[in-house]
Amino acid sequence: MADQNITAQKRTVATASDKTAGLQVRDLILIAVLLAAGAVLKLTVASFLSFAGMKPNFVIAMYCLAIILTRPKVPQALIIGLIAGLMCQIPMLNATPLVNIPSEMLGALACGLLIHVPMKFGKKADVNPFVTTFLSTVVSGYTFAFIVASMNGIALPAAFVMYAVMVFGTAAFNAILVQILVLPLRSVLKK
Repeated sequence: MADQNITAQKRTVATASDKTAGLQVRDLILIAVLLAAGAVLKLTVASFLSFAGMKPNFVIAMYCLAIILTRPKVPQALIIGLIAGLMCQIPMLNATPLVNIPSEMLGALACGLLIHVPMKFGKKADVNPFVTTFLSTVVSGYTFAFIVASMNGIALPAAFVMYAVMVFGTAAFNAILVQILVLPLRSVLKK
């Protein structure tokens, strides 16, 4: 009887610590798969979908989707952004070395903070994935733009205007894509 109580207490403590420990193995696998998918889509499909100088940034969309689905702690979201930024150092994914690291980390930080803000439209519609992805993409895009502009001696207000169409267009595309993908993926993950 005492052994059963100890075993039950250990299970309860293990279950409670699992919930506070952060990401689980399944979450890490999902993050890795989504980041890899983002890189492949950026290398293949993004060029075909470019329009007026804008092209979707599937890496940002996929790390936002990963953060939204796994709901990591803020430091873990920063690490996801760091990994995404390091992935973008592959020459075919990036023409400006090292600029993606801070931009993806700040985008992931924004996403990691915003996923905890309730955003319901009406009684059922959760617009958090849309808003979070949109704002995270804007943070990442403008961080990138401001770093590149300052390296080239362009004033920040001018850079804001120059990159507006590209940043906000990419943010809108990413937000729509993530909002479409989040519902089916959540239901698959629940099973």
